[in-house]
Amino acid sequence: MTIEDITKTTGKLDDSTRVVLNILYTEKVISEQFAEILKPYELSSEQYNVLRILRGQKGNPANMYLIQERMVAKTSNTTRLVDKLLLKKFVTRQVCPDNRRKIEVLITQKGLDTLIELEPKVKEHQRTFTKNLTIAELQQLNQLLEKYRNK
Repeated sequence: MTIEDITKTTGKLDDSTRVVLNILYTEKVISEQFAEILKPYELSSEQYNVLRILRGQKGNPANMYLIQERMVAKTSNTTRLVDKLLLKKFVTRQVCPDNRRKIEVLITQKGLDTLIELEPKVKEHQRTFTKNLTIAELQQLNQLLEKYRNK
């Protein structure tokens, strides 16, 4: 289905407009379905992103700046996200012994176990959106999106 069909546009859209609408609509579809996967775990996509960042630390603590820097959605309130994960016992938080102004965050075993449980569901979600593309097309799409984004 074309973006014109989805938006019920009767006139002809220029290519730039079509690209932007296609990207926005596709992101929305992907996000909504991803939210459904996370719903039983009471996680948002931003909280999931924080857990993945912390898992990538391989047992080393991360401060708020590092987490914010690596977030996909840069506008997220990192402190609020960590607070919610703390309440769910997915992370621990402590004051850095060397710098009392610095907060260190670690993923808990519960957080790691949740990511392990989610992994096959997330992979299947990704396959759902990429199954119609060849490896070469996926590579080309990645290159084009990166080129498009880097104005």
